[in-house]
Amino acid sequence: MDKKMFDVIGIGIGPFNLGMAALLDQTEEVEGVFFEKTPEFIWHPGMLIETMDLQVPFLADLVTFADPKSPFTFMNYLHEHDRMFPFFFHRHFEVPRQEYNHYMQWVAKQLNGLYFGHTVVDVIDHKGAELPYYEVVVEERATGKRKHYQAKHIVMGTGNDPLILEGMDRLPNEDVLHTSRYLFEKDQLLKAKHVTVVGSGQSALEVFLDLLEEQDRNADMNLSLFTRSGGLFQLDTAKFAQEMFTPEFVDYFHNLSLNQRKQALDTLEPLRKGIDPETLTRLYTKLYHRTAGMQESRILIQPMTEITGIEAMEDSYHLHCRQWQEEIDYTYQTEKVVLATGYKPHIPDWFLSRFKDEIEWEGEGMYKVSRDYQLVFNDDRDHYFFTLTDLVHSHGAGATNLGLSVHRNVHIINTIAGKEVYRNQKDTTFQQFSMKDYPYT
Repeated sequence: MDKKMFDVIGIGIGPFNLGMAALLDQTEEVEGVFFEKTPEFIWHPGMLIETMDLQVPFLADLVTFADPKSPFTFMNYLHEHDRMFPFFFHRHFEVPRQEYNHYMQWVAKQLNGLYFGHTVVDVIDHKGAELPYYEVVVEERATGKRKHYQAKHIVMGTGNDPLILEGMDRLPNEDVLHTSRYLFEKDQLLKAKHVTVVGSGQSALEVFLDLLEEQDRNADMNLSLFTRSGGLFQLDTAKFAQEMFTPEFVDYFHNLSLNQRKQALDTLEPLRKGIDPETLTRLYTKLYHRTAGMQESRILIQPMTEITGIEAMEDSYHLHCRQWQEEIDYTYQTEKVVLATGYKPHIPDWFLSRFKDEIEWEGEGMYKVSRDYQLVFNDDRDHYFFTLTDLVHSHGAGATNLGLSVHRNVHIINTIAGKEVYRNQKDTTFQQFSMKDYPYT
């Protein structure tokens, strides 16, 4: 047992916990360490497609909303890598995915207290101790050795797992794959005569557009895109719509009942699952130029179609499809399938075995979370267990937003410190969401 008592231990090192580590590095108020099972920091490696950008501006980096003077801002990254002038002349607010990944790797290499290649295998709650704490059991993946650490508080940022169709895990990865593996299997995809992409979000369009570019060099390849949604709808980037990604709206959303929150999420679909307008423009422009002079497009885009199953044949796959509006079922033959079916929260097995009966639940599979991102336990406690994972039901569409992740980290750090270490932004919207504090009667 390492006898040192840390203020906080972070489980997982994705962008959210990396941002917290960067903020903690600049203050002596809170001391923490972070553990990650992968051997190094890399963000969605299977989707780092060249020429594809983030959907949020560069200010949504790891620290700027909390501390624009931090050495870990994206602007300082540009300065340190002699890219200030190119970025200035580029005149583009959105950052290429590859560059954003490199920026985060640059931050990670400068921070102490980040342990990659270490898997958290258990967290033991010593709530009966004189000073309650958590014991974190960590296994070093290279050696199998286990160590025990102590912390007053926990921050769980275990990310997401690919959401796959039933039976897909029994099919070869090089033939039927989730977009999270796209670049790993791309060479095999390009050898196929027919590739079908399934999905209606940003990832689906990025993969489809990338394959469309490759199709110019492979005249034998046909491409199809099936979407369950009614069409290829763009992300709502209107100014007032974007105010749903502010602390004020999170305050409002969190105070709603569970049913009200579910209804609100339905109305926010264009903010959560739409496609970047520039991506749609690139796709349409590409298809328009390709078909100039009455040339064939060599693609099929079929909306309102749900894939209900995948069946392996001798040298191809049959997709069992349903056009839900016309209520027509049919079979579609293809050689390769890329599923842009999204992700689901990764909840570790140890968490459920240790804490399932200790915390409050709002509904099936939805744990109750306080406004400052604590799991709500059945007992009163001052050794907190924060979560960055699976927060959409409690904190709204902004739960996965990079800019709001900094706001979330500020909440957590200030709660742990018991005082304002970093100032949270206030009065950030022109809209007023709640009537409870309305000045008129």
